[in-house]
Amino acid sequence: MHYIINLFMKKFLKSLIIVLVLTTSAIAGSDGENELSKKKADQIKDCFEPLNRATFALNQGLDKIIFKPVAKVYRILPSPIRTGTSNALDNLSSVVTIPNNLLQGEFKKAGINTGRFVVNTTFGVIGIFDIAEMIGFSEYEKEDYGQTLGSYGIGPGCYLVLPVIGPSTVRDTVGSLANLAGGDPWYNVTVANDTQHFSNFDYWGTRISTGIDFRAKNIESFENLEKNSMDFYASVRSLYLQDRQMKISNTKAIIETMDDSDWEEIETN
Repeated sequence: MHYIINLFMKKFLKSLIIVLVLTTSAIAGSDGENELSKKKADQIKDCFEPLNRATFALNQGLDKIIFKPVAKVYRILPSPIRTGTSNALDNLSSVVTIPNNLLQGEFKKAGINTGRFVVNTTFGVIGIFDIAEMIGFSEYEKEDYGQTLGSYGIGPGCYLVLPVIGPSTVRDTVGSLANLAGGDPWYNVTVANDTQHFSNFDYWGTRISTGIDFRAKNIESFENLEKNSMDFYASVRSLYLQDRQMKISNTKAIIETMDDSDWEEIETN
């Protein structure tokens, strides 16, 4: 255990340095103004729109032949199994949320999320049961390195659509690289194989499971959004950018276009 903690701290400090370098560079080039961070979702540039639309079409094709059918099969599983899976995946995401709480100076949230992680990992059987919620812990809110960069005043840059992954921005994509630089302990003990107890399959298995879980929760939401949109690409872009701004500002208000009660958080990491 002591070895794992020391290993994580080294990786975490490495990712912290990367985040600080990115922050310093961005602020240095902003003339003292964080204009990009003040822009509304509809003001963020879609610099690569033709390429983004082509990638979006590719992702839609993959969704129709792979992801949506798999999500429908997943929804056949009994509700307790799906709930337990979702809880366990949320619990695992805490290992990224907690470092970002600290980087954002949200020490109280870091303490709460650490307590939640310990309780659910032990008494909740690796997070399958959300015991923390049962005993009164506050609602869990995910954080990532893209949000941390945004909280430092770094603007989103251009909008991007990544193959398979989907909507993102330059800032969020760069923030995701912190996971590969040691900011994600789960990546460290699986893909980086720091402990020899896990493998690449464990990491990518959880990533794929997270995507399937998200897609299954939002089948009707996406269908309704596509049905009621004159331009589905533009609607998804607007929804994603508004959602990211809401997360960075820690606003709990529901986005205007999010009128489906089962719409879950859009995730990029």
